[in-house]
Amino acid sequence: MKTIKVMFLVSEADPLVKVGGLGDVGGSLPQTLRMLSPEMTGGDTLDARLVIPFHSALRKKITPTHLFDFEVPSKDGSLLAQAYQYDLNGVPTYLIGGGPFLDDGPIYNSDTNIDGVKFFFFSLAALGLAKKLEWQPDILHANDWHTALAVYALKLIQQTDPFFSGTRSILSVHNLPFMGAGTEAAFDFFNMPASQDPLLPWWAKKFPLPLAMQTADRIIAVSSTYAKEILTPDYGCGLETFLQSRHESVMGIVNGLDMSAWDPATDVNLPVNFSVTTLKKRVQNKQALAQEFSLNPDPSIPLLILISRMDQQKGVDLALESMNELAGQNWQAILLGTGDPRLEAACRALETTLPDRVRAAIRFDAKLSRRMYAGADVLLMPSRYEPCGLAQMMAMRYGCLPLARATGGLQDTIVDVSESPRNGTGFLFKPATTVAFSETLQRALDLFPDKKHWTAVQKNGMTQDFSWQKSALQYVQVYQELLG
Repeated sequence: MKTIKVMFLVSEADPLVKVGGLGDVGGSLPQTLRMLSPEMTGGDTLDARLVIPFHSALRKKITPTHLFDFEVPSKDGSLLAQAYQYDLNGVPTYLIGGGPFLDDGPIYNSDTNIDGVKFFFFSLAALGLAKKLEWQPDILHANDWHTALAVYALKLIQQTDPFFSGTRSILSVHNLPFMGAGTEAAFDFFNMPASQDPLLPWWAKKFPLPLAMQTADRIIAVSSTYAKEILTPDYGCGLETFLQSRHESVMGIVNGLDMSAWDPATDVNLPVNFSVTTLKKRVQNKQALAQEFSLNPDPSIPLLILISRMDQQKGVDLALESMNELAGQNWQAILLGTGDPRLEAACRALETTLPDRVRAAIRFDAKLSRRMYAGADVLLMPSRYEPCGLAQMMAMRYGCLPLARATGGLQDTIVDVSESPRNGTGFLFKPATTVAFSETLQRALDLFPDKKHWTAVQKNGMTQDFSWQKSALQYVQVYQELLG
């Protein structure tokens, strides 16, 4: 029996700070690791500690305990880092302020040069924090480009500093295209050398994410399929040849879902609560949703939903074109999201073209999204790529069948009904084309009148184990392998 000390670095953690899905990971995974019993981990306990930036938005929200100040070297002399401690749902959480975090800036800046200095400072300060605490992490677990420099710096420091000699590193890759481009000035400011790896493309030698990929002991993509996809030219963003050279260190673990926060039996946002055993009550949510949007509340009409960032990556255009093509069929749709003005306009245009059946809610509305999952029949998720995705898991949990492209985490979490009629949980299509999407939507519309089969598929989805515990145990296995 041993205690595995995990230093978990991430730029956001729900409920303290959440901009996107990364916040869900920061808020859930360290907590779940700490809650695992030795019986589940082969005798080991996890001392997982969270380290996040002390963003200006947090200063108005919490009052953590100030621990100490320490210095982070830079080209212009030392910058003062301030370390604070906070208890986040039982997880010892360290917040690093000072230096470039003294301003009243946003969590993420549109100027990557500013963010480069901010997150490089944070990454280097996190290593300094461990030394000041005299807490030697067994695992340094960084997430995305914002904390990737810590992995690269660790490898450089290990050459001269015995404190970190036993520390192994993991880089979780949530979205490969975001590599930290535009942060080159921060390398010079913090006296960080460029990579000398001949396999890295020249342009990537001063990008934090590729440098962490070069030096991490394990590269973990957020789904098994995405881990394979990033080794190919279609998804590798120019790093596929380099990543192929490290393929033995690349793997995938699907992100989890907070099963208690996403539970239709207890969700206070729903007009009517229901569970897999009281599924007949769900139709009341569908009728309430239809009335809310002045749609026909007839439960025999399939209700489609799209809940998405309006972005080319999300394949919103495929869904809109397909709905236009299948306008002669009997269905209704609600479209929720914001983003690309052209896609927002296309959603409104579809509502104008099909006023009796389409509603466009061009806004961010978290509570509405829950009512939509709980009342709709099919979630449309035609992403061109999707490293993990959570919407498909939320939809299944609420009895809404996902219709998605077979990519990344979508392929790993959805079982196609046609391929497995007994165990199916949704519908998948492969090519990112309107034809493929339309054919699959037609399959869903054809199955809908078969209430017995449809209900069986709903129940299959609602009983899937998407818990963080399942994901956390896979991470523990990796930690144990790295530590021998």
